[in-house]
Amino acid sequence: MLINEIAKRTGVSIATLRYYENLGLIRGVADENVKTNNYKNYDEEVIVKVEIIKEAKEVDFTLAEIRKMLEIWYGSASRHKGQIELFTTKISEIDTKIKRLKQIKKRLENVKIELEKGSCT
Repeated sequence: MLINEIAKRTGVSIATLRYYENLGLIRGVADENVKTNNYKNYDEEVIVKVEIIKEAKEVDFTLAEIRKMLEIWYGSASRHKGQIELFTTKISEIDTKIKRLKQIKKRLENVKIELEKGSCT
């Protein structure tokens, strides 16, 4: 299938798909017999990878982390262990962010209280 079909099926723009390809997250294959265009063909696995990328971005994985995730999923012999390590690390990062955001929220609430009292100017 061509890149426009992937875009239609996944809801990801062609420009973004090309960017993912430049980063090595997905890959198409050019037909060596055709010299008149740069069209690449993509298999069904690319759809799955793009969906994984979308899901991972939604839960705050970076593209570098997603690349590592895809390498583990599609190329690692110790796949299960690598997956667990990757998700354990991400969960720890999220816990740290939650703690930091709670501290920020508390500081903002304190400033708001002071403003409501008229103590801050």
